[in-house]
Amino acid sequence: MRKQIIQYTSPIDALVAVTKRLSTYESRQQMDSEEFFDQYSRGQLSDDIVFVEWANDYRHYLELRQKLEKILPDVA
Repeated sequence: MRKQIIQYTSPIDALVAVTKRLSTYESRQQMDSEEFFDQYSRGQLSDDIVFVEWANDYRHYLELRQKLEKILPDVA
């Protein structure tokens, strides 16, 4: 599997892109990302490549949200 590097012009663009990917996972798996990540973190789900990628995207989403909340504290 090839590693893909994507660069965004802003954290907001990155957040939008990651959110779209999370939405795709949620639709396919019929589970929201927060519930998935909780189960995955507790070892209740397999290490299937789809789950690994979903978990990585969700971690990235959380990091981006935290970063944006620091930059834009009064907007949220």
